[in-house]
Amino acid sequence: MFLKDLLLPALEQHQARGLYRQLRQRQTPQHPLQQVNGQWVCSFSSNDYLGLADHPSLQEAAILAIEKYGFGSGSAELINGYTDLHAELEYELARWTGRPRALLFSTGFMANIGVISALSNAQDLILEDRLNHASLLDGARLAGARLSRYHHLDTLHADTLFKKNTITYRRRFIVTDGVFSMDGDLAPLQVLAQLAKQHQAYLMVDDAHGFGVLGTTGAGIVEALNLSGDDVPILVGTLGKAFGSFGAFVAGDDALIETCQQFARSYIFTTAMPPACVAASLAALHLIQQDHARRAHLQGLIQACRAQAQQLGLALMDSLTPIQPIVIGDSQQAWECSQRLFEAGFYVPAIRPPSVAAGTARLRITLTAAHTLEQLSDLLNTLVIIMRDIDGSSRSKA
Repeated sequence: MFLKDLLLPALEQHQARGLYRQLRQRQTPQHPLQQVNGQWVCSFSSNDYLGLADHPSLQEAAILAIEKYGFGSGSAELINGYTDLHAELEYELARWTGRPRALLFSTGFMANIGVISALSNAQDLILEDRLNHASLLDGARLAGARLSRYHHLDTLHADTLFKKNTITYRRRFIVTDGVFSMDGDLAPLQVLAQLAKQHQAYLMVDDAHGFGVLGTTGAGIVEALNLSGDDVPILVGTLGKAFGSFGAFVAGDDALIETCQQFARSYIFTTAMPPACVAASLAALHLIQQDHARRAHLQGLIQACRAQAQQLGLALMDSLTPIQPIVIGDSQQAWECSQRLFEAGFYVPAIRPPSVAAGTARLRITLTAAHTLEQLSDLLNTLVIIMRDIDGSSRSKA
């Protein structure tokens, strides 16, 4: 039997269930007006929340880094891939987040699985929100720890799980997203921090979608909620979203960073980020700290989106972040709605299982500081027409 004969039935079933994913090719920079698959569309699909991915400062910084260091880093950080740019970015990220040190990883996924597996093993208990990013769940599984998942945002359930797990564990952790990537809502970190202290556990927060967007200086949900390094001793962030660059980091005390540097396999056994990406991230960090107008404009767009959606009868999820999902339910209908939006000149992805739970397929609208109010209004007006048409067609078929 050929390999394809083993694989094709599952692929065909996946497609029949409306879950098949296909790549779309973008021919232009990361900006709201994009050419995708040869068609010009207004994109509401990017996590480039501050519109920095195409910023001249990032481009200039990357070019200068290439001229000085070349493009590739050549090896892992611990071998020969670590430059003074890497050291500078780690220092600046640590200072920005109010922690003694920071450590760079090549991607957010690698940061999460690396940190969790470096800190825990089969002797430890990890409590995680049921809607945590896959990398956080995979990190606990890779570590072999006892993984227990509490209901989304339900701190009472988390407390109950702690009390039910009466076995003596070496270490206990609570692990959560800061901003949940498919819902856009916020973790109840203040209560989780208290719960962690009550049960002698350590709180780890992946604030991938909060950095650059939340807080007075854009330092994320921990800053926005006035929490300290003692409250959140393990803080992870990414550089490929609001930073408009690439990579990730963990910030914490000396012992945490040294432990990750010595034992995180996804750090030790991978090539370091190219200096150009590091330089672009440094430039982005300076812009985030200095240019508060971008966050202000983004907040205005979020408020306008929710106000107009309510007027049009569009049911948005409970989110005050740039992630504004509309639950469709059926995966095939979500895909059809996304496709018809694309044909009308708007790119809004359909998010389907396993990215979200069965029966909660959705359109995931993401706003950026590069969008205009007019673009947002046009999208919502077009969307309500398409949704009504699809709903009417579904009822007539029934």
